Parts: sequence; C-alpha cells; structure tokens
Amino acid sequence: MQGRAYYSSPVGDLLIESENDKIITVGFLRDSKKEEMPTATTDQCITELEEYFYKGRKFFDVELDLRGSAFQLNVWNALLTIPYGRTASYEDIAIRVGDMKSIRAVGLANGQNPIAIIVPCHRVIGKNGNLIGYGGGLENKEWLLYHEGAIRKQLSLF
Repeated sequence: MQGRAYYSSPVGDLLIESENDKIITVGFLRDSKKEEMPTATTDQCITELEEYFYKGRKFFDVELDLRGSAFQLNVWNALLTIPYGRTASYEDIAIRVGDMKSIRAVGLANGQNPIAIIVPCHRVIGKNGNLIGYGGGLENKEWLLYHEGAIRKQLSLF
C-alpha cells in the first residue's frame, strides 16, 4: 500500500511517501501538493518528525526502504551511523564505505539521499568544517545542525 502525506516543518514543507509499511521518501517539497493518501506509516513518520523538531527526539523508529545503487546504500547506511549532534566530513564517510578516493562520489550519493532528516545527510560537512551543499538549502542545513547542537550560532556585535 502506498501512502503520501505532507508535513510543515521549521525547515519547510516536507513530502513523505511510504510503500509497504516503510518510508521511501522524506523530501523538501519542490512541486505543488498532490492528493494526500495517509497511512499508519506516514502518520508515524509525521509524529516522529514532530517529536524531533519540538520534543527532543534523537532517533527515528519508522522503518525505511532505501532504494539506490549498492554504493548509494553503503553511503546512506554510513550516514545513519552519525550520532545526533555530531558531524562527519565527506572524507570520513568515504573512509567508512571503504574507499578514501570516493569523496566526490560520496558527495553525489549524499545529495541523492531520498530520506532527508531521518537519514541525516545534513550532518555531513566539509573537512574544514564548512557547510557544503544541501538539497534543502544551506540555511536549512545550518538550522538542523544548530537544532541538534552540532554547531553554535555566533552572535554578531556589529
């Protein structure tokens, strides 16, 4: 059974799709909304996102169905090991997937992650600590990392 729902989050409207009781998409809404087809799985995902944004949830329990190449799956599974409130570099992920020379490919796979926030591609930053690329926009990446305590906002005095 397929499901579709939308969630208005602090980082924008999210499209949530499920199939066979597993989440296949959590993405930033790019197009107009289609008819919603809520399921128990999309409802659970929305509840968990709500708890993540407003009640301190650090882990997601909703089941995922990640679909991609073997390399993409390795990268996305490596992303799932980055703890809440922490970051990793693209190089770190390349090392985790077993190929130090695959940094660019890791970046590409990271950008093609179909399940934003839950598969925390926002936690991947440049080796020098710079925020680099995010499908939801760098301002949302910064917001998510600040929300998780991975970075601190610096106040400007001038």
